[in-house]
Formats: sequence, structure tokens, C-alpha cells
Amino acid sequence: MKKSEYASKNFYDVWLPTLAPSAATVKLAQSAKSEREWDRFMKKYRAEMATPESRATLDLLAALSHQAHFSVGCYCADESRCHRSVMRALLLARGAEVM
Repeated sequence: MKKSEYASKNFYDVWLPTLAPSAATVKLAQSAKSEREWDRFMKKYRAEMATPESRATLDLLAALSHQAHFSVGCYCADESRCHRSVMRALLLARGAEVM
């Protein structure tokens, strides 16, 4: 979803682009046909999530998960082939409560 559309369509309460894969990394995910290609996407996305801003956002969400329920949205039909699966692992590694 384009940032310019998220408020007008009222899908999300908060937009966190610091957790989104870059356009180039999204293309890696979309074109991945093999496990090797998917692993390359995951490695690239994990590297993007290692920036100070992304780490701080993940740390914040992990801490909030102990006090509040929230959802992470995306339009990928299969979470196992989506950045959400990587984000889930990153949050769990930070001690987040994930349902």
C-alpha cells in the first residue's frame, strides 16, 4: 500500500515505514522461486532491520507487546513468504509476546 493511501482507506492506525523492506528488497521477495533466493531476501531484509532506527522500532514493539495487543499488516497472502515471518522472528528474539 502506498503511504499516500493508508490514511484515506483507513486500514492502519500507524504507518511504520522503518519496518518495511526497501523496494529493491521487495523485488527480491517477489521474484524468489527457490529456497536459496528466499534466503537471500531474508538476509537482505534482516540487514535492513539492523539499522539503528529499525532496531529501535522493533525494540519498542517488543516492549509494547507485553502491555497491548496489536497487529502488523501486509498484503502478502502467505506469511511464510512475507517479510512478516522475518519480523516475527526478530520480535521474538527481542522477547516480544506474539500470538
